[in-house]
Amino acid sequence: MMFRKAVLIIHGFAGGVYDEENLFYQLNSHLRLDVYNFTLPGHERNLSHDIDYQDWIQSTEQHIELLIDKGYRSIYVVGHSMGGLLATYAAMKYPQVKKLVLAAPAFQYLDEDTKLKDKVDTMLKNGPSIIKTYHAHEILSRILKVSVPMFLEFTKIVEKSQEWPSHVRVPTLIFQGLNDEIVPKTSSEFVYEQLLGKKWLVYVEDATHDLFKSSKENFINREIESFFLSSHYRASSIRKW
Repeated sequence: MMFRKAVLIIHGFAGGVYDEENLFYQLNSHLRLDVYNFTLPGHERNLSHDIDYQDWIQSTEQHIELLIDKGYRSIYVVGHSMGGLLATYAAMKYPQVKKLVLAAPAFQYLDEDTKLKDKVDTMLKNGPSIIKTYHAHEILSRILKVSVPMFLEFTKIVEKSQEWPSHVRVPTLIFQGLNDEIVPKTSSEFVYEQLLGKKWLVYVEDATHDLFKSSKENFINREIESFFLSSHYRASSIRKW
């Protein structure tokens, strides 16, 4: 156990473990990596109305501490969208977290200067475009499940998370789709500027918010595998695919 490394994958808001399932299976096929994921509270079947953003933080803590209790001393964390906030929190709090991957981390969403009411209006306005860009049935089913109280909890964790990246010193690899209509590239750029350790930012052309279902999915998954398995990851600090 002491020579093995754990990977914990954290999905995003209104998502589930199915969003990163191909990454999960690819990493889990490697003999030196033990890969874990979990479903965030309130995301099991129907998105719950009785969820506090702190429940998401506490669930992340519980799963990291479970891995520590199992004997892992090197834990790598992958976070997608809101999961990127939680992954950053884990890297800030636990010294056992040695590497971090953030995919479209939602430290900002839509336009950071837009008021909440206008953000909701923008989501409705951009709905047809978002549905066209992603898998329509999947996006529609998720939107219909999100309650206003739960969306407000999402806004709270975004606000709470703003100082977290400035406390992270572990090597961090960031991916940002250039066609992302939910999380702007300024969000990834904000994180990149705040991080204290070694860091890399990859802009992914023709990729939307759903990075792990994009045409570049295999490239992203292989790059994450290389990042985790390499003792000296060598790549340009900022690049575009």
